[in-house]
Amino acid sequence: LGVRGRGRAAMEAMEAQELRVGFVGAGRMAAGMARGLLRAGKVPASNILASAPSDKNLDAWRESGCRTTHCNLEVLQDTTLVFLATKPHILPGVLQEIRPAVGPHHIVVSMAAGVSLQTLQRLLPAGTKVLRLMPNLPCVVQAGAMVFSRGSGAGDGEAALLKNLLSSCGLCEEVPESYINIHTGLSGSGVAYVYLFAEALAEGAVKMGMPVGLASRIAAQTLLGAAKMMLETGEHPAKLRGAVCTPGGTTIYALHQLEKGALRATVMNAVEAATNRACDVAKD
Repeated sequence: LGVRGRGRAAMEAMEAQELRVGFVGAGRMAAGMARGLLRAGKVPASNILASAPSDKNLDAWRESGCRTTHCNLEVLQDTTLVFLATKPHILPGVLQEIRPAVGPHHIVVSMAAGVSLQTLQRLLPAGTKVLRLMPNLPCVVQAGAMVFSRGSGAGDGEAALLKNLLSSCGLCEEVPESYINIHTGLSGSGVAYVYLFAEALAEGAVKMGMPVGLASRIAAQTLLGAAKMMLETGEHPAKLRGAVCTPGGTTIYALHQLEKGALRATVMNAVEAATNRACDVAKD
């Protein structure tokens, strides 16, 4: 078998023996990812175990048929693929707690922003199969954009398994770790830029006389449709934008106003600022 073939074989073997998935931390993002796995039929609810210090977030997991616990070590003892979904400042303590229970059969996936693979590998046993995943909020509606990087102990099989599982939650790409902070600026924070733009679109329509509820729904559908065309055609956005512009038409008049407001430069500056902040947070 080639490298790719071995990776696929390992992934299929893992699925064949009924993968058991654990979540250390049971917040909104973790719950959204679990929901994606359940909806896609990737993992049965009885094979998912989530831990959290209180019942505040765990009730929703139980309602989905997942098992829950207040003990992080129990997650390690009962599952093979473990998502670390705690707040970044809590993660070092959690890693110290679970370290004695981490074995060579575990695949550990950190979702904590700003915690590098180097740090994860230092705080876990030598050779641990560890990967670093950066999701974004739309994962909770199975329309996320996720990137991941693998540590030195994780191979093609682990990467293929993670990508296959998370395809149920949206777009999932393996990238060099240096891209993860850029992804935060582009997509993690970028969701908020899109909401701001959607709000402005809808308010423009409200100003012209359209009811706010209708304007918001049409703005959202406009963004959804435009994004779907980018993904499905693979065309550069400039080409798609040009296709909407007719000589002397409404769109080119509107685009002129956006250019006068330096929309493109402002958005590029926003991505840069968020990326740089993500780098700063990682150093703290």
